[in-house]
Amino acid sequence: MVVMAAASMTGCERSANAAPGSAPPEVGVLTVASESAAITQEFPARTYARDQVEVRGRVDGYIERRAFAIGSDVMAGQVLYVLDQRPYEAAAARARGALAQATADLAQAEAGLVKAQQDVQRLEPLVNEEAAARQDLDNAAAAVQVGRAAVESRKAALDTARAQLRISELDLEYATIRAPISGRIGDSLLQVGGLVSHTAAEPLTTIVPLDTIWVRFQLSENEFLAFQHLDAQRLPIELLLNDGRVHPAAGHIENTLNGVNTRTGTLEVQARFANPDHSLLPGQFGRVRIHIAERSNAILVPQKAVQELQGLRTVLTVTGNDEVQARTIVTGNRVGDRWLVESGLAAGDTIIVEGLQKATPGSKVKAMPYVPEAPAATSVGGR
Repeated sequence: MVVMAAASMTGCERSANAAPGSAPPEVGVLTVASESAAITQEFPARTYARDQVEVRGRVDGYIERRAFAIGSDVMAGQVLYVLDQRPYEAAAARARGALAQATADLAQAEAGLVKAQQDVQRLEPLVNEEAAARQDLDNAAAAVQVGRAAVESRKAALDTARAQLRISELDLEYATIRAPISGRIGDSLLQVGGLVSHTAAEPLTTIVPLDTIWVRFQLSENEFLAFQHLDAQRLPIELLLNDGRVHPAAGHIENTLNGVNTRTGTLEVQARFANPDHSLLPGQFGRVRIHIAERSNAILVPQKAVQELQGLRTVLTVTGNDEVQARTIVTGNRVGDRWLVESGLAAGDTIIVEGLQKATPGSKVKAMPYVPEAPAATSVGGR
């Protein structure tokens, strides 16, 4: 036992004596260089349909046929529902009959007026020659006045009959419900056999135009003030989807609302994106990336190289004699998987990216070149 204990103590002494002379740990380092970068900001966003239309019945009737597939794309003017048209066909036929009767009544009144005028023309020379009584002429003149009134009355009745026929024809036309706009149609809240009412609170279905998709996002008061010196409608804007893809069509800011929300302290901004393949739908979440400016001589470092403690961000640098030093930095926007460094680093500085857990300020390390897994992005994101 004494021999074993002595051997163990000897081994420990050798290990302790060997530690100071062991090789320094390997770390992956990167030499910082200045480069050009596009300065952008990113904001949470949500898509919506600005011109969504509710399809409603304009006349009452039972649905005889639904002529669309739920969730399909429809064109403006396409038939969606066909109501029972028999009551409206009968009303139109009745209105056409009333119009024909009104036309005949007007013709009869006009004929009576012509006869009364002829009587006046025939009696006037006879009365002047005292060959006819003046009473007959007065009666004929009165008949002319009555005939004119009858003609005006029949004309008014004819206009009423025409208007009634037009209303009946419109009701018959409305019994076939068509798509008011092109877009993607939603679910049908009434099925075949259901009663359509023009006073119903709920629409029959909705149509969402998808050729253009709208996006809304919020700016804080400070961000809004910072944007005021820029031509917002000309700023390039990208839409980042939840799966990381970027929507292929660039967007443009169209308008902002007319006040700051006092509850949230934000202002709503609305942008428009082309959506020719209808891949975007209303209600999707994502982020908008707005290109604000170009930065030259920018210092960019991988995010994994930056350590944060109590609100301070630091990096570990390696000096010329392989000694580790801590450096406090001030970061700006993110550039893909990198930080934009506003101060604290300069081009030519060497920072540790991999093996941070092996390095402590004042220790020695063996610097090895850091090879990133993928090329860093060139656009800068905020928030």
